[in-house]
Amino acid sequence: MLDSHHHLWRFDPAHLPWISDAMPALRQDYGLADLEAAIAGTGVHRTILVHAQQRVDETEWLLGLAAASERIAGVVGWVPLVAPDLDDTLGRLAADRRLRGVRHIVHDEPDDDYLGRGDVNRGVARLRGHALVYDLLIFPKHLPRAIAFVDRHPDQPFVVDHLAKPTIRAGHFDAQWANGLRAIAERPHVTCKLSGMVTEVRDPSWTPARLQPYVDVALEAFGASRLMFGTDWPVCRLRCEYADWVAAVCGFIAPLSPDEQAAIMGGTAARVYGV
Repeated sequence: MLDSHHHLWRFDPAHLPWISDAMPALRQDYGLADLEAAIAGTGVHRTILVHAQQRVDETEWLLGLAAASERIAGVVGWVPLVAPDLDDTLGRLAADRRLRGVRHIVHDEPDDDYLGRGDVNRGVARLRGHALVYDLLIFPKHLPRAIAFVDRHPDQPFVVDHLAKPTIRAGHFDAQWANGLRAIAERPHVTCKLSGMVTEVRDPSWTPARLQPYVDVALEAFGASRLMFGTDWPVCRLRCEYADWVAAVCGFIAPLSPDEQAAIMGGTAARVYGV
């Protein structure tokens, strides 16, 4: 089993401003020992470590952690895609083959058309030469722009993080999100992470049944061969522990064939990220 999405960080409120005082579980350092404790007994063997801060020095730190751990199979870091010295930065960082992808926190950009910007697209066009995946961290409102974006780069592998973060609540289902996810899934160079769902639940508590309709849409749209399990730990600790989410995903996919389950729980991520 390969967890396609988790974080580690050295907590600094200045660099992680989204972790508010209302999130005490996250207001601490998370390192390799914490990861090992969380994973113990879950059956997860390896992981993809994803950046939490948009800083080159954090990407360098994550690559150092990956070098020190047999658990971490690869890193999705951050690079300044719009910087004039991008090629130099990419060349230096991508020389470490543990760097398997890059990401930008698009959903926090004030410009809703960030993915349509020329400088952003020129930067993304440089990734393929380094065999790097691009993770899309977006909200449902960004899906139409994301579709146009991935269409501009048909040879670039993309991964939609957290099912594009649908808002989940009792008595509500966002059909527009579902249609957008199905549309982006029509692009064969796009895959999707079955992750980050518990923190999008707006009700006081969550259950697997509440999430099942969203999982069903993702399965229908992407199929097992383009869907990958991820925990989003430790962010998921706002609603559940690592083992709880592993159990939930195993429950979601229990009706599938053994090959389909194996793809979602590790095979898809291993293939897409090249680990």
